[in-house]
Amino acid sequence: MPAATTTTVVVPGTHLMTALVGPRDQYLRLIEKNFPNVLITVRGNEVRVEGEDTLAVAGVARLFEELVTLLQTGQTLDESTLERIFTMMRADEKPAEILGHSILKGAKGRQIKPKTGGQKRYVDAIAENVITFGIGPAGTGKSWLAVAMAVRALQAKEVQRIILTRPAVEAGERLGFLPGDLMAKIDPYLRPLYDALYDMLDLEAVTRLVEKQVIEIAPLAFMRGRTLNNSFIILDEAQNTSPEQMKMFLTRIGFGSRVVVTGDATQVDVPNGKSGLAGLERTLAGIDDLAFVRLTGSDVVRHKIVADIVAAYEQSGNSKS
Repeated sequence: MPAATTTTVVVPGTHLMTALVGPRDQYLRLIEKNFPNVLITVRGNEVRVEGEDTLAVAGVARLFEELVTLLQTGQTLDESTLERIFTMMRADEKPAEILGHSILKGAKGRQIKPKTGGQKRYVDAIAENVITFGIGPAGTGKSWLAVAMAVRALQAKEVQRIILTRPAVEAGERLGFLPGDLMAKIDPYLRPLYDALYDMLDLEAVTRLVEKQVIEIAPLAFMRGRTLNNSFIILDEAQNTSPEQMKMFLTRIGFGSRVVVTGDATQVDVPNGKSGLAGLERTLAGIDDLAFVRLTGSDVVRHKIVADIVAAYEQSGNSKS
């Protein structure tokens, strides 16, 4: 019978230990449930990890070290955050590095950060490339993180303006049936981009920047014939572009600009089903300063049921109802 391996992690401070184990040891129980091959004992300010599997013991010890580092930097724990951390650990990622990466301080003072390994790779790609494609299901933060990176670039004076655009195409609706003039008809399609902006900036700041045209939010059709210099441009819901629209958009990019294209290939609502996003990675392969980042169900940061629904659809291969 193999000899047991034991590792001890010292937690610096009673307050950190309390936050680590959670109310009524709730977080400790969750860790034990997810790593049943080790025995975890808490005494004083020490966490003892014991088991016959040396790699498992080392992995759980590293998990506690990562959690302590996160708590020291002000990160709070809850069950959903712990579940994401477990996923990171199994993928041999570093939770403290991922969750400790701050993009900017949002409108209400909270730090805007990636919450999964995939999201961290996504924001890193945006920082390092001229054009980044973020492809993934609903709830993975594609648009929200892109807007955060755009606001950060504007605040750092890396660009002079932000342009947010999306095709005015939705399932089961046509613009002509909506009340009001053209902009009133288009507004519901652009509302998710406004919502993301209000998370990053207060209402007055957004209103002022829109009035000064420092921030422009417009349907994709309004991009035709323009050259977009010194701008951070986000094309949202790109799966609903036609191939011609996608080519038109990508050839609008001027000097000093950065572009993020987001889309969910499983939710194509263009009338003929022919999406400008389909096959694009193969077409653009080999171009420098251009990256594709694919997010998955493990990057969903909405309610757990959303991740479960995405996983169910991925498993069945049935993406549309």
